[in-house]
Order: sequence, then C-alpha cells, then structure tokens
Amino acid sequence: MTSPSQPTEELSIADLQRHIHQMYFEKDVARGVDGTFMWLMEEVGELASALRGNDKQNLAEEFADVIAWLATIANVAGVDLNAALVAKYGHGCPGCKRLVCECPNSEKP
Repeated sequence: MTSPSQPTEELSIADLQRHIHQMYFEKDVARGVDGTFMWLMEEVGELASALRGNDKQNLAEEFADVIAWLATIANVAGVDLNAALVAKYGHGCPGCKRLVCECPNSEKP
C-alpha cells in the first residue's frame, strides 16, 4: 500500500478495496449499506449518461467512480471482492465453465 502522499500507478481489485477502506471506511459505515447503495446507483446513472456522450475523460472518471463505490459497498457489507471474483470467475464462465464462454446468447453467462 502506498502512503497518502504517494500516488500509485496500478491498483488490483484487492488493492483498491483496501485503499478505499483506508480512505473512507468510517464515513461509509456511518452511512450504512442503504445509503452507500444509493451513492452507487447515482454513479451508475452518471456512467449511463457518460456512455451516451463523447467525452472520454468523463467516461473514464465515471467508470472509476462506479468501481470505487462498488468497493465501498463491499467494504460496508464485509465482502472481499477479490475472493468473490476468484470464486465466481476464476475458473472461467460460471455457466459453461470454459475460459471463452460457449453459453447460448439467450443465457446470461
């Protein structure tokens, strides 16, 4: 983990969740899951708007905000995102179990 004055060039999912925890956990716990979920939904709405535009900088920022708020709500809910991702997607598609999904298009992989 980097110090507060030392920016990082790369964050894994686990690093990001720890980073968000260090920066915001007390505020996030005080807000609770419901309040944090509402902030996540607001950011998803902003991402939807950015996807309709052509401002790549804003689009990148909105993707970052959604991921950060997802990590925030995982922290408040006590979920290790890295472990959850490895368990669900670490061995390929959860549906067909292949690295390159072969599920029919009518199914949600």
